[in-house]
Amino acid sequence: MHEAHDFVRPATPLDAASLGAIHAASMRWGLTHALGGELPSDAVSQILPEEFARAWKHAIMSPPDPRAAVLVAVTDGAVAGFTAVYPLETTDVPPTAEITAFEVEPGHTRAGHGSRLLAAASDTAAELGAAGLTVWILAGDDARTQFFASAGFAPAGIRRILNVAGHNVVEHGWHAVLH
Repeated sequence: MHEAHDFVRPATPLDAASLGAIHAASMRWGLTHALGGELPSDAVSQILPEEFARAWKHAIMSPPDPRAAVLVAVTDGAVAGFTAVYPLETTDVPPTAEITAFEVEPGHTRAGHGSRLLAAASDTAAELGAAGLTVWILAGDDARTQFFASAGFAPAGIRRILNVAGHNVVEHGWHAVLH
């Protein structure tokens, strides 16, 4: 019997293509569900894995904040998911960090990668001195909502509206206190 070798590590520029593919697929799925139907073709044409890969390569090589971290979940040598954690520049005391990306490849869900990524993101936030962690979740993404709720996150009572190809999409802020 073969057992997978699963772990989380810092992302490298060589991971960018995998991150781009995972992020594009996840975004298409999430926006389709948030809009309640088919994603407009002009939106689809803007969700390109190679564009995401370029952006992630830049974020890994030249992060906008040196304290930021991009982490990947690996299974049998392949990237199965990733997360990005950034310190928030606010007047909040104690400070908060934000999960700006949290994606697991569809074929690798329910295998513990999300839990490993969230634990690593929480550890990273704590190392930054953050006492809290925030994440934005698209309205209608019940699986993500259930995952974060089961991990101790709760609605923060805030939302933002994104315009996607002329359609409004709602994201809800969630927050957890780090111990």
